[in-house]
Amino acid sequence: MPTSRVRSGAAPLPGALPTDPRASNAGEAEGAQRGSGIAIGGAGTGARPVRRRGGGDPVKALLHRHRELCERAVDPLEIAAGLEAHGITDRTAARFRHRDVFSLAEELYARSPHEEVTAAAPTLGPAGPAAFRGFGYALLPAALACAAAAAGQAWAGAAAVAAVAAALVRPGRTAGGRFPYVAHVLAAAVAGWAVYRHGTALAVGLALAVVPGHLAAVAFAAGARARLDGSRGLEDFADRARPLLLAAVALFTGAAAAAAVLAGTPLPVAVPLALLLFLTRLLLRHGAHRVPVGAALALALVPVPEAALAAAAGLLVHAVLALARASAHARP
Repeated sequence: MPTSRVRSGAAPLPGALPTDPRASNAGEAEGAQRGSGIAIGGAGTGARPVRRRGGGDPVKALLHRHRELCERAVDPLEIAAGLEAHGITDRTAARFRHRDVFSLAEELYARSPHEEVTAAAPTLGPAGPAAFRGFGYALLPAALACAAAAAGQAWAGAAAVAAVAAALVRPGRTAGGRFPYVAHVLAAAVAGWAVYRHGTALAVGLALAVVPGHLAAVAFAAGARARLDGSRGLEDFADRARPLLLAAVALFTGAAAAAAVLAGTPLPVAVPLALLLFLTRLLLRHGAHRVPVGAALALALVPVPEAALAAAAGLLVHAVLALARASAHARP
């Protein structure tokens, strides 16, 4: 008994830490430790509500950033094309809680105000007077070249080259940026240099190929727009647009060969040059970057027989990549 009283009320040993009366109860000490742990954890996770507030409506910030695009679009497809032009892909759309750019564009379109006048149903290709004017511009080079060649005029080749260059300029989009018409000037130089080397018959053949080139370009634009309507993703559209482009190129190549035969000019000279000008027209019309186009045209100016063929092949590779984008087929 005395021993137990001494143990229970004995003074602490020298050098020992003083006991805390508040921690004398083991349950209270554990509760204090748990309480302090909760307080620390709460302080460490205090930033979580901020992240939730910032990510509550991620589409709203995107809608504000592209408000002008969303308000003037006549359908979600234009928004999808505009978003892709700004670098937003299907993978990026996943961060906005959507499976692809098309689904994201549908929400942006639904949440944007639109005027009734802009809600008209889209058309796949040109119609009415615009279509007849375009076809007339395509017929003009062939008519002028054939008439001048039939009359035996010395300026027939130069007139045909000028008409072909004008046909490249007129039906395209308005080019922006610095030096917008450098590609057109280079195209005229390529055609003029080739006609100077190979004669007026080549100019006539190129002029005759303008009409099938115009028809192939219109058919490709309409088909690409229709495939854009039925696509559910950028990769889906690219897979459907590339065969269409290759089919248009194949059809035009056959038409250019027929035009060269009618004009009496060698096929190895006329067909690569006509294909180069056709691809130039397609890329300029759909707003593609002009630097690869200018580089290909500059290569065709090299006085080597294979230069035009190499330039056409390189530009075809660029066209397969550039014209398979949804943004290439947005309405101007």
